[in-house]
Amino acid sequence: MINILALIPARGGSKGIPRKNIRPFAGYPLIAWSIAAAKQSSLVTRIIVSTDDEEIASVAREWGAETPFFRPAELAQDKTTDLPVFEHALKWLEEIEGYHPDVVVQLRPTSPIRPRTMVEEAVNVLLNHEDADCVRGVVPAAQNPFKMWRFSGEDKPLGQLLEVPGIAEPYNAPRQVLPPVYWQTGHIDAIRASTIVNKKSLTGDIVYPLVIDPKYTVDIDTLADWAKYEAVIYGGLDVVSPGNPRRPMPERVKMILCDFDGVVTDNLVLTDENGKEAVSASRSDSMHIKTLREKGVEVMILSSEPNPVVLARAKKMGVEAIHGIGMQDKGRVMREVLEQKKVRAGEVIYIGNDLNDLPCFEIAGWSVAVADAYPEVLRAADHVLTKPGGRGAVRELCEMVLKNLPA
Repeated sequence: MINILALIPARGGSKGIPRKNIRPFAGYPLIAWSIAAAKQSSLVTRIIVSTDDEEIASVAREWGAETPFFRPAELAQDKTTDLPVFEHALKWLEEIEGYHPDVVVQLRPTSPIRPRTMVEEAVNVLLNHEDADCVRGVVPAAQNPFKMWRFSGEDKPLGQLLEVPGIAEPYNAPRQVLPPVYWQTGHIDAIRASTIVNKKSLTGDIVYPLVIDPKYTVDIDTLADWAKYEAVIYGGLDVVSPGNPRRPMPERVKMILCDFDGVVTDNLVLTDENGKEAVSASRSDSMHIKTLREKGVEVMILSSEPNPVVLARAKKMGVEAIHGIGMQDKGRVMREVLEQKKVRAGEVIYIGNDLNDLPCFEIAGWSVAVADAYPEVLRAADHVLTKPGGRGAVRELCEMVLKNLPA
């Protein structure tokens, strides 16, 4: 049997995004996405996280990785390169366990968006080429280096960065006639262990490519990157996920069921001295309900909230509502509604934000969470909206459904 070790480097001292490796990304700790990629591979035989941080180690173990050692502090600095980290791991495993992997797969946490077959493909490329020291993930380069210049100062002439045989001025040539150029990503490296141990390199001399679809290109360094790439996940891209695969919107939608607090409202309540409550909601959420009804899609509210404000808001929106449902009874009530209205569960969308919505998520054909839903709800949802509850989330979903309906 070929021993294939997935090694995930995750130090604790990230400065750009503090505690980055265990910060929730699309509902899961960032490191869980890389662990999931290794766990879902039929070829990987062992998964280890190399870290200097006890909390990261604990989270890594929770999601299915081993942490048999801690990385020394001197190998967890801002300028620490990957090679000594991998040398340390292999040396420790050899000396303490007598363990010798044949292949080491590097899965960087900062590139969490991966195709489902990426690990198998990279390892197979390595194993199918005896001369290969390493396989590295690459994508077509967004900028062509043949059109780049060396800069020596504003008062000095530019220098041509690269030359192309047979093309005198590549920087003036059409892109189509220039050699194709690829950019390495952080998604994956499949490396022979002998390359690391004997050649003192993570790539060696002969590097084969694994060409990755550019839509999976991601490298998270800032909070702006974080939000941008969470939107990619929530947008329905098929990726390796720590949770269940997200389902697409049903081809046929007959009903949208909405929670109230935190979905139709912003989950805040104002209470006067007499105990009377008022909630905040967005008028725009009512915009498309009449159009949906005309196209055969009913919108309805299911709420645990006993306050009659639910019925008042539902009447204003022009939808039916059932409220005062017991916290544990939402799923049962939802099934009763569908049976009464003769609607198949697979034709229903449920939109929620809190834990008592999860039973309804399991019933609905498509489960949707508002942007500010609780982490467990974000994890369980098939789709996460860009708008928070009470601030246009219902309208956003209605527009998605209308766009998806047949003309």
